[in-house]
Amino acid sequence: MTATYDAEKAAVAKNLESFRVAQAACNAEGLASFCAEALSYSHSNGMIEDKKAFIANATNGKSTWVSLVYENPSILVVGSTAIIRFHWLGEQQAVADGKRTANDLHILMTWIKQGSDWKLLARSATRLG
Repeated sequence: MTATYDAEKAAVAKNLESFRVAQAACNAEGLASFCAEALSYSHSNGMIEDKKAFIANATNGKSTWVSLVYENPSILVVGSTAIIRFHWLGEQQAVADGKRTANDLHILMTWIKQGSDWKLLARSATRLG
């Protein structure tokens, strides 16, 4: 691997962690800064959202994150595209009734380089548990 590859991989890893932090905090501005305009965000139940719907639903205040871990991410950079896979372990708590819901998922993300920034273009989830 080259120094350029390692630098790009490190930049993608940094953005992935910052995205996770913004997601866990339900931070709309933070999420928006990491999403490509053409985002296709697919949930494990088959629901697909564009950028606007994803951010609105992720930050609507109906639930809060108790925990959100992106476990063992693997990152492969191919030119201006990055393929990321990881084990998603999360637990949310509904604001209305306090009910907790756990998620155990396999995630596949595609990030693209736009200018000097890495942006999330697509995300797909598969339920594991």
